[in-house]
Amino acid sequence: MPALAPRPAAATPSIIWCPESTLQISNDCSCIGYAPSKRRRCTIRISQSNRSNVDAILYKISLREPEPEALRAQLLDLAHCALCVRYHQGQAVGIVDKWVARIQEAYPETEDDEEEEVVSVVSRSSSTTTMAISASSGASSVTTQTTASSTSTRFPRSIRTIPSRSNTSSSTRASLDPFSAYDFESESLRQTIATMQETLRMARGGVEDAQTLGNDEPDLVPVSASRVSSLDVDPVSASRVSTLDLDHVSASPLQTLLSTTPDASKAREWSQYYTAGPHLAGKNLSQALWTKERWVEFGVENTQIVDYDVYVNYPHGHRLALLEKSRDGADWQVAYEARLEEDVLDDDATSGLADRIPTFHGYSASGNVTAPYVYVNYGTYKDFEELQAANISLAGNIALARYGGVFRGLKVKRAQELGMVGVVMYTDPGDDGEVTEYNGYAAYPDGPARQPSSVQRGSTQFLSFAPGDPTTPGYPSKPGAPRQPVDHAIPSIPSLPISYQDALPLLQALNGHGPKSSAFNKYWQGGGLGYKGVDYSIGPSPAGWALNLVNEQEYVTTPMWNVIGIINGTIPDEVVVLGNHRDAWVAGGAGDPNSGSAALNEVVRAFGLAVQAGWRPLRTIVFASWDGEEYGLIGSTEWVEEFLPWLAQSTIAYLNVDVGAVGPNLVVAAAPLLNKALIETLDLIQSPNQTTPGQTVGDVWNKQIRTMGSGSDFTAFQDFAGIPSLDVGFGPGPDSAVYHYHSNYDSFAWMQRFGDRGFHYHATVAKLWALLAAKLVETPVIPLNATDYSTALGVYVDAVKRKARAADFPLSPVLLAALDSALARLHDAATAHDSLGAVLLQRVVDDDIPWWKPWEKVKLYYDVRVVNTKYKLLERRFLHAEGLDGRPWFKHVVFAPGKWTGYSGATLPGIGEAVEERDAEAAAKWVGIVTGRVEGAAGWLEG
Repeated sequence: MPALAPRPAAATPSIIWCPESTLQISNDCSCIGYAPSKRRRCTIRISQSNRSNVDAILYKISLREPEPEALRAQLLDLAHCALCVRYHQGQAVGIVDKWVARIQEAYPETEDDEEEEVVSVVSRSSSTTTMAISASSGASSVTTQTTASSTSTRFPRSIRTIPSRSNTSSSTRASLDPFSAYDFESESLRQTIATMQETLRMARGGVEDAQTLGNDEPDLVPVSASRVSSLDVDPVSASRVSTLDLDHVSASPLQTLLSTTPDASKAREWSQYYTAGPHLAGKNLSQALWTKERWVEFGVENTQIVDYDVYVNYPHGHRLALLEKSRDGADWQVAYEARLEEDVLDDDATSGLADRIPTFHGYSASGNVTAPYVYVNYGTYKDFEELQAANISLAGNIALARYGGVFRGLKVKRAQELGMVGVVMYTDPGDDGEVTEYNGYAAYPDGPARQPSSVQRGSTQFLSFAPGDPTTPGYPSKPGAPRQPVDHAIPSIPSLPISYQDALPLLQALNGHGPKSSAFNKYWQGGGLGYKGVDYSIGPSPAGWALNLVNEQEYVTTPMWNVIGIINGTIPDEVVVLGNHRDAWVAGGAGDPNSGSAALNEVVRAFGLAVQAGWRPLRTIVFASWDGEEYGLIGSTEWVEEFLPWLAQSTIAYLNVDVGAVGPNLVVAAAPLLNKALIETLDLIQSPNQTTPGQTVGDVWNKQIRTMGSGSDFTAFQDFAGIPSLDVGFGPGPDSAVYHYHSNYDSFAWMQRFGDRGFHYHATVAKLWALLAAKLVETPVIPLNATDYSTALGVYVDAVKRKARAADFPLSPVLLAALDSALARLHDAATAHDSLGAVLLQRVVDDDIPWWKPWEKVKLYYDVRVVNTKYKLLERRFLHAEGLDGRPWFKHVVFAPGKWTGYSGATLPGIGEAVEERDAEAAAKWVGIVTGRVEGAAGWLEG
């Protein structure tokens, strides 16, 4: 806005004095209304547009974005046409100069702020995408660029840049450990805080400060002596602060759009596309390009593809045969040859595709072994212990294991450690609940029971020890990156998945050999094949019987493609990320993952419509369609590892949907910080289940929130980067059709008939996802809840105490007392912080600061920023740079996947594992570490 030249002063200007301040109003000012009688209260009427302009200038002041002269000119213009401060006498110039000087003192420029830092990123020579994040005048922007050689990655001014970790040597990588930067970041922040607090104290320091303005000038010193909090500040949106109570609190227009746009028929359309053909990780570029094109069409123009070079395997051949020695013992004869493939069904088109993906395990080892075999139940750590206690021979044998209980890769890991030479896994119908053929239900496609030939593919990576590309642990697998040995992360013995149809002859051959499962504890019971002549004997297989297991895999380093879409917000360092993976083990994947993919498209479409209507978010939104999740959370892990410095500085939350809809029951896992926001959002969405008219998703939900573990793309965000995360989706109920996980029958045909008829739950999860994102993005005070976190920590500590007592493993009373004291301190600090946040949010909603006291509005923005920064970085306070014992990639001291479960979450894993392993030294160490992190979190909120 150009500055206006002052009008010539009137010959005899008449002045009306406002008794509420030193503001003087001219009689013949045409800009605003005034009280015509002297000594009456001034009734200034400032137009809405000019008020918005004032707030925009105040916002830019807080961001320190405009050049001083441009800022002065804009303020002078507003003083002339809106503020009307001694307009005719031209004294607005002097007032604005002092105003600008004061603001510049309170928000001094630093050398780091003068220019954006640029770091070089090595890129693939042929059209590789890197992310670029930059700050521009008045707002931040995040862009992705596709270049032919190398690109530059730009970070917001407010983010302390750590060099990109692409293509670095191991010695350089050590110096780039992002977790070593946290204390440095905090110290830098504390120094900035101290400077700003001192300037604020001086700026509102009483009589002397007021006198410097002159008694006849506007009161620019805030009257309120409200508490100054202890972090730096970003304000709310410059473009529409005047409508803050509508767009940033109730968000009713946006809420309406996000609640009505996701559409079941559109979700069905997206599902049909994604499930039409194979899209194995590293082999779905066409889908990545299609997804990018759709998002751009939806209005998210800043969408690009980010790729990584990943070490993975693809199947070349396999065989599983039950062998019997000939009567003369001279050679082996085939008693049963496993089919190792799923039936082609006339009613399920993708089950018969010529290019359908064979049954295999990701990251399984190649090998050809012939050996006796042993039934090992679920193959859990405890199962193997019980087999050893029963003197069952394991070394040199092949394990026959049921799916379930723990992540499949951990079954192979433990078998390998005990000297076994291979693993065969099958899905037992006894784990399908009520809906089985034994109970009278027809098998798919004729009914809802399991198709007997269905096979669960999947990864055998040691997921709870090291997700991501096994050759680049802790750093991104970009071209030229150094590659490490893989023994720490993937098996060295072969494994195969089979159907229960193929498992039957193997189980029947064990009948009467070794003890029966019924002789073991309750966890060995419940097999569902007894009616087919299986007595679940353990074995080993009798003399003269053996399995021949052949697994041929090709290991390659190949590109994988993430699709990243960005809607830039106003605040440069507050970001919410939404993600779903796109790759599947099969041609279908209608449930896992493409029910989530279809929902994500609807979320992007809804936000795109808002952008096209002129909406701009307060905070930045990032959408991610990950590749490589099925092998080991690869796309998300590599992306987090590459952009960890930016993510650690900016990200508020990560919202994940993997299996979006395969039934009617909402399933939730979340970090405690997000519980309150999630619960409040659930009550905004109508449930497809309207047995009671008008009931919401929150009404029919079972109110259970699981602990974050692993098994999906939230892992790198929560457990490695310390970003509060959430995973939601609709799963099957006890009477639902059996979900054919990782099978050819996780297909569009199954989804239409059994999983989500009408695709209404697809649309519902999209609405939930979008509305929760909008709540986090648009609420001026970030809607996290520290009290919920402190309460949950108390529950976790009580649980680990009970665990120690049950194991007759004493924990030091002195150390536990210190931990309890730290928890009490954190609870007090969290409660106070949440209360302060609520007060500030109400002040923002009320928006009752006089327009002629802009400094108070800047101060409010400052306090909001204080609270928000503490919320944003609170989860990071619980990271431990060295990681957990034996699995250093996992940095979080509160949450991790169970070491020997993989999927399910463990709380306070360092202490819990020390108790399990009866390691008193480790237990004392981890109680001390956790106590320190809790004290640090309390201090962070108090400071």
